[in-house]
Amino acid sequence: MSESPTQIARLRSLAATARLSTARLSTATIVGETAWLTDGLGRAQLHELFAIDAEEAAAAAGLAVAVTIAGKALPVLWLRTMAAERRGGRLRAGGLGELGLEARAVVLGIVADEAALLRAAADAARCPGLGTLIVEAWGPAPGIDLTATRRLMLAAEASGATVLMVRIGAEPRPSAAATRWSVAAAPSTALDANAPGVPAFAVECLRRRGGPAGRQWRVEWDRDATCFRNAPLPGADLPLVADRTPALDSPAFVRRTG
Repeated sequence: MSESPTQIARLRSLAATARLSTARLSTATIVGETAWLTDGLGRAQLHELFAIDAEEAAAAAGLAVAVTIAGKALPVLWLRTMAAERRGGRLRAGGLGELGLEARAVVLGIVADEAALLRAAADAARCPGLGTLIVEAWGPAPGIDLTATRRLMLAAEASGATVLMVRIGAEPRPSAAATRWSVAAAPSTALDANAPGVPAFAVECLRRRGGPAGRQWRVEWDRDATCFRNAPLPGADLPLVADRTPALDSPAFVRRTG
C-alpha cells in the first residue's frame, strides 16, 4: 500500500483527539444461558470473522462493518489485496451507507498480495488514531499464522486500535486472536408489504480466549439504532445489544490508496 504523507498525517492526527476506551465493540448485554458472551468483542484486540464458504463473503464484511459502527470505533482503515478486489468486487460507498457507515470515515488500501497485506496491517495496527483496522483476506492465506496474528494483537493492544481479520473461503487455524467467529447470511424478518428486511446474520463463536465457545444465534442489524437485535429463531431467545459507548468521534475522509 502506498499512502501519501497527507493521508498518513490525517490518520495520525486523530490520536490527539481520539478518546480511546476499553469498551466493547458489539456483543454486550447478554442474559440467561448466553451470559458467556457478555465480554463481547474487546477493543484493542484482534478478532477473526470467518466466512468459511466464500459465498458468505458479504455477510462477513457486513458484520465487520456493523460491529464497528455499534462500537463507534471510527475511523476505519480497510486493507485488501488486488485479488480480493477482483474476487469480491469493489467496496461501494452506497453499500456502506446502507449499513450506516459514512464513506468519509473509511480509508481503503489495496495492496499487491498477502505479504504486502500483512506488512501494511502490522504498520496500521500501531496507529493510535485508528478506531478499527479491517484486514480482508481470501483463501487459505498461509502467511496469516500464529506469528503474524500475535504481532497484530500486540500492536492493537499497544495502540488501542481494534483489528478485525475478515477471512473469506478459509478454514480456521491456530492464531493469537482473542475471539473467532463464523458468519453467514440469515433470513431476516420481512417489513411491511412483505418488503425485504434488514441485514441478518447467523453467527457462531468458534473461540473466545478465556471463555467457552460453540454457541450460535441469529441477529439483525438495526442501522437507525446502530445496534443488533434478536432475529426470530424458533425455540431460542438470544438478544444481542450493542455497546453504545462513544469512542473515536473524529472520522477520516475516504481515500483510496494502493
